[in-house]
Amino acid sequence: MKKFLITGALGQIGSELTMELRKRYGNENVVASGLRKEDSIVVESGPFEIVDIANYDQVAEAVKKHDIDWIINLAAILSAVGEQKPSLAWEVNMNGLFNILEVAREHKCAVFTPSSIAAFGPNTPKDDTPQDTIQRPNTMYGVTKVAGELLCDYYYEKFGVDTRGVRFPGLISYATLPGGGTTDYAVHIYYDALQKGEFTCPLDQDTYMDMMYMPDAINAIIDLIEADGSKLKHRNAFNVTAMSFNPEGIFNSIKKHIPDFTMDYDVNPTLQKIANSWPNSLDDSAAKEEWGWNPQYDLDAMTKDMLEKLKEKLNIEK
Repeated sequence: MKKFLITGALGQIGSELTMELRKRYGNENVVASGLRKEDSIVVESGPFEIVDIANYDQVAEAVKKHDIDWIINLAAILSAVGEQKPSLAWEVNMNGLFNILEVAREHKCAVFTPSSIAAFGPNTPKDDTPQDTIQRPNTMYGVTKVAGELLCDYYYEKFGVDTRGVRFPGLISYATLPGGGTTDYAVHIYYDALQKGEFTCPLDQDTYMDMMYMPDAINAIIDLIEADGSKLKHRNAFNVTAMSFNPEGIFNSIKKHIPDFTMDYDVNPTLQKIANSWPNSLDDSAAKEEWGWNPQYDLDAMTKDMLEKLKEKLNIEK
């Protein structure tokens, strides 16, 4: 039975991935970790360790203590926060990843670490962005993601570390709020639709970006980890996507369920500049061919499920 260490386990992805892996592999085989303990089902339902990935010794100690086979590295500084704190983004996203890979090399672990559509830039083809194409991002977050892809490739080619990863689009979840990304509006809009009946969008109405519902993102991670490594050609940077929409698209999808919902715009120049540098849509054929990637949710299916789950979470009866 595989044993996992998940860094950033209390974040948007980690909080849901931890619980799904514990369901599949057993609570004792999935070690959650983060900078601090918080009152949550993730901490209460299985082993938890304090791990700062920028601290090599903390990573190594957790791996040795629990005899870890897979490190799933989800600790990161995201795009919007990374522009405000570029040195912190480099420290966590690059130095932290280097520590993860060094520990994996020494202790014979495999590593999953996600990349992002932020790894692309303004010179990248915008529509059906190819798996292999120019990557010249203009954000610190994007720079760390490109460098991280290359670093993981290096550790696989040089040292034989089984490294794997996907380029995630914007992720939408009802369980945990996002932590400072450019696509966060696509989560907050559902909360405001239910709680306020209105939403002020920080991006222009024509801003298309790839998105994915969290259940598909969780399945992408697990499916890639469980895939036959001999069939993987790209390994560390698979394009994955489920849908592409602009703010008007998600607004209209919500209005099918909340007809009186309204939206206006107050464009955030920093977020807009980042969004404009990213693709409109991705070509994910390599992921489909090499490990059977197959998303289950489109925009309307996601909206229906999001609203149902949020009504229950927020105790809203309507």
